[in-house]
Amino acid sequence: MKYDFESMIDRRGMDAMAIEDLGKMPGFSPEPPGEGFDLIPMWVADMNFATVPTIPEAIIRRASHPLYGYFSPTEEYYDSIIRWHRERNGVTGLSREHIGYENGVLGGLISAMGVFCSRGDKVLVHSPTYIGFTNSLKNSGYEIVLSPLKEDENGIWRMDLTDMEEKLKTQGIHAAILCSPHNPTGRVWEREELQAAMELFRKYDVFVVSDEIWSDILLNGAKHIPTQSVSEDAKMRTVALYAPSKTFNLAGLIGSYHIVYNRWIRERMDKEASLCHYNSMNVLSMHALIGAYQKEGHEWTDQLCAVLSENVNDACRYIEERFSGVRLTKPQGTYILFLDCEKWCREHQKTIDEVLKAGWRVGVAWQDGRPFHGPCHVRMNLALPHARVMEALERLDRYVFNGKEQL
Repeated sequence: MKYDFESMIDRRGMDAMAIEDLGKMPGFSPEPPGEGFDLIPMWVADMNFATVPTIPEAIIRRASHPLYGYFSPTEEYYDSIIRWHRERNGVTGLSREHIGYENGVLGGLISAMGVFCSRGDKVLVHSPTYIGFTNSLKNSGYEIVLSPLKEDENGIWRMDLTDMEEKLKTQGIHAAILCSPHNPTGRVWEREELQAAMELFRKYDVFVVSDEIWSDILLNGAKHIPTQSVSEDAKMRTVALYAPSKTFNLAGLIGSYHIVYNRWIRERMDKEASLCHYNSMNVLSMHALIGAYQKEGHEWTDQLCAVLSENVNDACRYIEERFSGVRLTKPQGTYILFLDCEKWCREHQKTIDEVLKAGWRVGVAWQDGRPFHGPCHVRMNLALPHARVMEALERLDRYVFNGKEQL
């Protein structure tokens, strides 16, 4: 393999939340490990892999010039986005005018809500769901209406179209959020599913925000379908949110973008985004995206997905074979496992808090799934070298779920 996905890079002293913020955010971050155990960071959704070399090369090249004054996004920035979406997702007809900047995907979500809703309006969101959606919508004064995903007979998460329609029909909802691929379940929606959902949104005049930040991280040959591609109506009622940050581990640089084909929505999105006067691009972030969205970035991303597929496949097999009472659905995208521990806790008369803390004590820094609407769940990041993933599972086997040293 051309790139190194096997070395565990030391991030201590490098401002990494995954390492430095243990125990600092009660209810969100894990606690530090107990004596005798080193840390295996498996919570905040960033990766423990060095990014593609073309990114630091692009940043260093620009940073070597000693002036960092006002600037405008370059044609190369827009061309890089257009080319990336054409080559990875088959998107045609995308042009510079359809692309807008946001400091982050959640900022784009709230800008879109400012166009689609009044404060206090209801927004349809699938559950379980990303904690960022929950916090951003609540903090901005919107009411969340949850439509639970359900598992089919094959253990695949599906949208409950009947539940969605009942809520759209009776609760005066005119905005909805899709997450594709879905966080935290890892579901990659099929074209037919997206078409059915978008037909409901058309029927009840609902505008859609589609968070597609995970769209490059696909496992075992899964295929991402851009929500805007499923029909002409979907194209015109959807704000799609993207960023290179999940794919290339660039969250610390800040910078995302939205794709909006509807001119009416786009102009109002731009106005909403401008109101704080601080929603503006960072020059190094721009060059990082250009460095990422190159030919080498495609090659690196393909190798990353192969590594993550192996991690997910081996982890799911290990859990299914050894952690009796722990349920999971193998994700099709992202690098997150969402473990349902309800049966195990009931059979062993333990609480999910006890399970979480037992893992933390032995250095497995996994995350409480309850803020993601998983009532007895744990969220587990597998974007680490394979050896460290297996070490974490072995510790959970020995100290948490099985054996004499259990809990």
